[in-house]
Amino acid sequence: MMLLKQYTGWLVLGTLLFYLLSVTQLISVLLPTLLAWGANFAMWHTLAASAKRQVSWLMVIGSASLLFAGSQGIWMTWQQVFAVNLPMLAMFVAVSFLDLTGSTDKKRQLPTGFSAILNTALGVQILGAVINLSVILVFADRMKAAIKLTPVQQFILTRNFSAAAWWSPFFVATGVALIYAPGMQWQKTLIPGLAMGLVAIIFSSIEAYRRTKGEFNGYPIQRESLVIPIFLASSVILFHFIWPSISILVLICLLAPSATILLMKTASRKQSLLHFVNHKLPQIGSQFALFLAAGIFSSGISAIILCYPAVFNLDSFTFSPLLFSFVLAGMILVGIIGVHPVVSIAIASPMLLPLNPDPTQLGFLFLSAWAISAGSSGLTGLGLLMTSRYDIPTKTIVSNSLHYAIFMWLLCSAVNWIGLGA
Repeated sequence: MMLLKQYTGWLVLGTLLFYLLSVTQLISVLLPTLLAWGANFAMWHTLAASAKRQVSWLMVIGSASLLFAGSQGIWMTWQQVFAVNLPMLAMFVAVSFLDLTGSTDKKRQLPTGFSAILNTALGVQILGAVINLSVILVFADRMKAAIKLTPVQQFILTRNFSAAAWWSPFFVATGVALIYAPGMQWQKTLIPGLAMGLVAIIFSSIEAYRRTKGEFNGYPIQRESLVIPIFLASSVILFHFIWPSISILVLICLLAPSATILLMKTASRKQSLLHFVNHKLPQIGSQFALFLAAGIFSSGISAIILCYPAVFNLDSFTFSPLLFSFVLAGMILVGIIGVHPVVSIAIASPMLLPLNPDPTQLGFLFLSAWAISAGSSGLTGLGLLMTSRYDIPTKTIVSNSLHYAIFMWLLCSAVNWIGLGA
């Protein structure tokens, strides 16, 4: 067991490397699957008690559902049970490398006023779109300084960070959407997604200014810090245009680590990378556990649906704008009360796919559910981070953003109906 813990980071890295090899069909997908579950086992002790409970319940319910379905003659393949979210885990490992390109500036004075609000909202969305969750910690720790992080600072950070899920190919939500909405064309959601992200920035910034009258300590964003995120996002779009046969997920898995090694600023790349693998990668246990458990849970739900097709039969429905809006509202609601978006997506996908929805519209539904619920909930990962690390009460997080969630839900419904549904 001690040996397993000692090499946890290498198991995590191996999940990415051998997944890429399995895509080329040089090796079986079994090897990266075993590495992913081995890493999950090694990192289990690092999980918080609440995360362990959620993951355990997902596995228990999923396993029980699979066993019951098996007794009815419905069996899922081992890939459907244990490897369904493997591409997403590989992507998560890949984008984790981008943390090595970040830097903090603790000397500059915190800016104030409306421009500080707007720049902070824009910065956390663009940087978070590529570097992911570590950006929240960098921004929040710097902004609170010796003072407690305020509720207004909290919603500026969480709403706009989560809004990157609408458009960023490096956000885990994109990987989820691509898997659970087979055939989704991410480039078709890019423009609507960018528009939604911009609305989130403007809506939140105006609200923050009205509530603080400009007395807001923002993050001292620098233009050069935005170069890498914009470069990487542009690279994904360019390479996908040149080689459309290569999936977005695989491109991200290749580009993120490669760009990090080329662009990282450090005295010794080798030492920085070794430290990252040995000390940073073993800290992503909650994500590994959640996505692997969600895969079992999703397979169990799918098996139950196959057992009782008449009960879950939605043949009388079509994937209309009204159904889109109704399902999105339900997914946002369960997200706000603490169900992780990947779980609600895992439930919704097998129920909606038999309706033969447009894959891009279905993907936009999943991206919207993730972006809105993650930015409005005090009980999912981002909200729990704000509660545990910065003492923002769960009730405050939800009450701060309930009106935001309703507004963005209505806007998403309109975008789907007018734009994607046309």
